[in-house]
Amino acid sequence: MGTFGPIHWIIVAIVILVLFGGRGKLSGIMGDAAKGIKAFKDGLKDDTSDDVAANKSTGALPRTEAEKEDLRKS
Repeated sequence: MGTFGPIHWIIVAIVILVLFGGRGKLSGIMGDAAKGIKAFKDGLKDDTSDDVAANKSTGALPRTEAEKEDLRKS
């Protein structure tokens, strides 16, 4: 029960081949993940600036202290 059987070693070998086999699949996967995270963060930045602009145009009350200060500066 505490040792690896042949099935376990086959599964480990398959995982290693998938991650490290070929032309750097692991670095490709991590690069894609990093691009996705960066796009997500950029999307959040764009959404918050659009929300502030929408609040200013509609006259809605600000939801955060930063929005209050931004409105005071305007």
